[in-house]
Amino acid sequence: MLDDLQVSKTLVIAPLRVARDTWPAEVEKWDHLNDLDVSVIVGNVKERTAALNHGAMIYVINRENVKWLVEYYESNGLRWDFDCVVIDELSSFKNHQAQRFKWLRKIRPFVKRWVGLTGTPTSNGLMDLWAEIGILDGGERLGRFIGRYRDAYFKAGAMNPQTGVVFSYIPRPGAEEKIYDRISDITISMKALDYLDMPECVYVRHEVEMSKPERKLYDQLKQDLIIPLEDGDIDARNAAALSNKLLQMSNGAVYDEYGESRVIHSRKLEMLDDLIEAANGQPVLIAYWFKHDRQRILEHLIEAGYDPRDIRESEDIKDWNEGKIPVALIHPAGAGHGLNIQEGGHILIWFGLTWSLELYQQTNARLWRQGQSSTVTIHHIVTKDTVDEDVLAALEAKDVTQEKLIAAVKARLN
Repeated sequence: MLDDLQVSKTLVIAPLRVARDTWPAEVEKWDHLNDLDVSVIVGNVKERTAALNHGAMIYVINRENVKWLVEYYESNGLRWDFDCVVIDELSSFKNHQAQRFKWLRKIRPFVKRWVGLTGTPTSNGLMDLWAEIGILDGGERLGRFIGRYRDAYFKAGAMNPQTGVVFSYIPRPGAEEKIYDRISDITISMKALDYLDMPECVYVRHEVEMSKPERKLYDQLKQDLIIPLEDGDIDARNAAALSNKLLQMSNGAVYDEYGESRVIHSRKLEMLDDLIEAANGQPVLIAYWFKHDRQRILEHLIEAGYDPRDIRESEDIKDWNEGKIPVALIHPAGAGHGLNIQEGGHILIWFGLTWSLELYQQTNARLWRQGQSSTVTIHHIVTKDTVDEDVLAALEAKDVTQEKLIAAVKARLN
């Protein structure tokens, strides 16, 4: 933009909180970025329009408003003038059927330069890459159609023999290496550990165990898909719902047929007490997954004399980084990407796990990232002999494929 004059106007697309808080804050942090004018296109229609019409070199917008932006240009008869588009968290465009993907493809021919940033390129496997790379190169490397990409590099992994419906695909022999080779000229990976003096990151597993009556309820749901209760059954209609319900029960509560939460046990809350006490006054970040988990954690901590807060708004992030929040709660889907909260603490406790490798790794990376000065400890509270153990195993297995891709396109710098 300034040295080679290759682009004149840049659009950055990012998750809402990252667009609103992280990008403007980073520009202020670095001396060599002081001359960059950043306009943040978030808020209501009036605020977004004003930000778009403000003269700047870099415009940052949240991904939910990509559709609005493209329609704004079209409805006002304007020529698309962003000649560079940076997608922060490219993996959020891995679904080729999503609206944000389709709207971005509309303006693709008018953009000179595309940059995609992600720490989790294949969180669900190599199938994710088709849409992500396709946004960058228009289908030049992995093909213009998902069906052809699938046929060329994958085969059915699990399918219904009667209907022929395929549930999952696995790479054909040698397909991984071919895919890596195809995308290697536009892909580069740089791991912080290779270039920065990063502190150590320690992963710790803490097991809790249900009592016999609690275990009996868990096993009953697992076997019968239902626990009949007087004022609302706990039931699972299919395998996916069962996995979700069992994960809830592992955490200590579960939703019944009317959406009310039923408490099963408090084992994880008891372990949470121990871990917070062991932190000895150091700030603690707690990751939860289900709404009833958050509610139970809040009530339990308040009763224990703590003043917990959610990390949601700009003020929360500022207060956390200034050490004003001793115990904070974070939901991986809401704050798992891009937030710079490493200055406020170095202890993360996973109260409830997620099947999503992307959200798991991105949440961990909120604390273990550049600027962190202390050893980061990531605690997992796992209920013994439950689906919790399956989730941890799945996260580790998925990471194998992703690490192979990252290693294959690793930067070679002299």
